[in-house]
Order: sequence, then structure tokens, then C-alpha cells
Amino acid sequence: MTKTTDTVALNAWYAIETSAEVGAAPIRNRLLGQDIVSRRQDDGVPLVQEVNDDGSLGPALPVQERYGCLWTTLGTPSHEICEIIEATETDRRFVPCGWVKMRASGLRIVENFLDMAHFPFVHTDILGSEPYTEVPHYQSEIRRDVDEVWATNCTFFQPRIAATEDKGDFVRLTYRVPSPFVVMLYRVCPTSPNRLDAIALFIQPIEEDLCRCQPVMYLVDDRSAHIDLLKFEQVIFLQDRIIVENQRPVLLPLEPRAEIPTRADSSSVAYRRWLKEKGIRYGTTNRAA
Repeated sequence: MTKTTDTVALNAWYAIETSAEVGAAPIRNRLLGQDIVSRRQDDGVPLVQEVNDDGSLGPALPVQERYGCLWTTLGTPSHEICEIIEATETDRRFVPCGWVKMRASGLRIVENFLDMAHFPFVHTDILGSEPYTEVPHYQSEIRRDVDEVWATNCTFFQPRIAATEDKGDFVRLTYRVPSPFVVMLYRVCPTSPNRLDAIALFIQPIEEDLCRCQPVMYLVDDRSAHIDLLKFEQVIFLQDRIIVENQRPVLLPLEPRAEIPTRADSSSVAYRRWLKEKGIRYGTTNRAA
């Protein structure tokens, strides 16, 4: 496939590499159907370039290092990379969970992240369990002042609310979508109930139906071993991978009534409405991506 012409997708910022892994040796990658190369220059400054059809390299692309990742864009962003306030709090544990490749639309992956109804059936005895299968009413909205989708007042019974816990409880969750290919979850920290843990998922759309994803966590947790935190999140994410890769159609429909939502899908409905308003085509069943 070739580079997309979808300006909405082109003008977004994407995490494409783990910063610590980018050195002098070029790293070949692909973003939105376009081959790219990343490396560090002699002064340590990162450089990202498109690879032309003849193998030559194009001019330097915009690049930033945020949240342990190298970010770039193939267009001209109208927004900065999303702000994660928790990343500035020095007492938090920063846990990058590693890249996972998924044969799915990046927008499908975001929607799955927002979905609480699958917890008891996909993440059994971790994020959900029977008979606690009902998703209580919650609020979803497009926040026009910041151009983000939020779902608030979410509650759900979880047998293990974090790596530190082995007892279940009803937990309060908040979801945030600051960019079409970035989604976040905030949950009450078990060891510090007046603060929220923050979990972000950065999605790199390689092609419309193929992505790499990097979950990163900012946790208030001075007890757990790093490997235990990593395993907890990786188990959940790999369980999701099986479900998302088997969804049909692979791309996300934005047409009304293409897929019938339930009350539990309030956040998904808001997300799809937001995407449609933006006019994004990449990763959707709307053609000419």
C-alpha cells in the first residue's frame, strides 16, 4: 500500500519508536503506508525521514521525544502532542510495556480500549468476572474546548484492579481520547486513593489494517517489582489482541447504524461521532483513504 492522502491522519502526531532504542544505526519503520527511517545524529538529536520510492531519503520530518517515545508526523499538525500531566510527577513509576503488533485498524483498537462490557469475558478474574457483567450508566461527551472525547463516572467490578491487589472491588474509571490514535485510562490508585493512575495507549498505524501499539503507565506504586507491573499489563493487552484481530469488518464503520450500539457503547458512539466530524478516513470503511 502507498502513503495515504487523508490529511486528518497525516496531520496527527504518532509515537513510532522507544526513545532509548534509537541510536546512530537507522531503524526502518512504516507509518500510514509510508516507509520512514529513524536515527540519532552525532549530536544525539533524533532524525526521522521518509524513504522515497528510489530509496533516497526525504527532508527531516517534525520530531519530538515525549513519554519515552519518539514522535513524528507526516503532515502539519494543528495540535501539540497530547498532554499527560502525570508524566511530570516525579514520584510516579513510568512503565513502558513494549510494542505489540496487531492486525487491526488502529481505530478499532481505541474502541476496544474504551469497551468495559468485554471485561468479564475476555479478562476473566482480572478486570471482570461473572455475575458482574452489567455496565452501569456513565457519561460520554466530546469536549469541544480541548477537542477530546471523555467518558466519566464509569464504574465496574474488577477482581484485580492493579498488580498490587488480589481482592475485587467496584472501581471508578475515566477514559480520555485526546487524538484519534491515542487513548487513556485513569483509575483510582489502590495504594493512594486520593490520586489516579494513568495508562496510555499509543498506536502507530503502519497500514489501515496493521498497527503497532505501546501501552505506557504512570503509577503511584512503590511496592511492585517492575516485571510484575509489566506482566500485568501485557497479559491484558495480549488477551485484547485476540478479540480485536477477529472483529469484522477489520476497519471501523462510521456510517450510522452500520453496527448497532447498546447503552454500554456510549463512549464508542461519542468516539465515532468525533471521528466522523473530523472527516478521518484512514482505518475506517469510508473509502479513498
